[in-house]
Amino acid sequence: MNYNRRKFLRMGGNAALALAIFPAACNFGSDEKKVEEGSTPGTLEDDVAALTKFGLQLYTLRDDLPKDPKGVLKQVASFGYKQIEGYEGPQGLFWNMTHTDFKKYMDDLGTEYIASHCDINKDFEKKAAQAAEIGMKYLICPWKGAQKTLDDYKKIADDFNVKGEICKKAGIRFAYHNHDYTFKQLEGQFPQDVLMKGTDPALVDFEMDIYWVVTAGEDAEQWLKNYKNRFRSCHVKDRTKNATEAADSCTLGKGSIDFAKILKTARATGMEYYIVEQEKYTGTTPLEATKENAEYMKKLKF
Repeated sequence: MNYNRRKFLRMGGNAALALAIFPAACNFGSDEKKVEEGSTPGTLEDDVAALTKFGLQLYTLRDDLPKDPKGVLKQVASFGYKQIEGYEGPQGLFWNMTHTDFKKYMDDLGTEYIASHCDINKDFEKKAAQAAEIGMKYLICPWKGAQKTLDDYKKIADDFNVKGEICKKAGIRFAYHNHDYTFKQLEGQFPQDVLMKGTDPALVDFEMDIYWVVTAGEDAEQWLKNYKNRFRSCHVKDRTKNATEAADSCTLGKGSIDFAKILKTARATGMEYYIVEQEKYTGTTPLEATKENAEYMKKLKF
């Protein structure tokens, strides 16, 4: 997600239980090499596995999806995406369908609508109730914008706790998706630290957009290690080699980010959902890139 998403955003259980119900291991196939009995997946050098389930952030197809939601979603499913993460645009969270009709269509395609980015300041309790009714796992705040002071971020953390309580009562989880601004120091601290330390782990999770952490010049693996079991989902989005601007994503495998290395650490520190996203395209269409990204994810082992 990049800063162009602001126009959309202006329009619009506890951690232990989450692990028990939705273990990260369920998204992986058999290990390529034998893992010693009793070991923890993702912690041994010889523990290498392939994803069996990975998702797509629908903002990747923001130009195609509004024209034919059902047709585009059908193509996405045919590429091998088993999980979908939405966003709230002019057609709402469910693309001019009721939440139950959208759920049925997802079931028919063999995909799961696991989460959506949304405007958390409008009808949030209703959104949480509808999301829970159709088995979604998360509602996610996708953007707050760079703040002027750390106190501003502390207020945001307080609000996240409130939203997390609403989600918990409904039976789902709340999370925040980062951009680069929270990984740039302000008043001698990282705003991301303020948000993570100021939120209750029983109420608030985080979605790491790996691209934006790297773009900010930070070490994604170290942040994952520093906050084990707080980053539950991630955006797998590659950064163009020798990028000259902040928003400069590319098709997976053609950029500079070592996902096998980073995602191995992510897996070992509590990551559950791996969501593909791409925002910039060179020499290809968004749908072609989406298909190519799926092939990359199928082959990726970590």
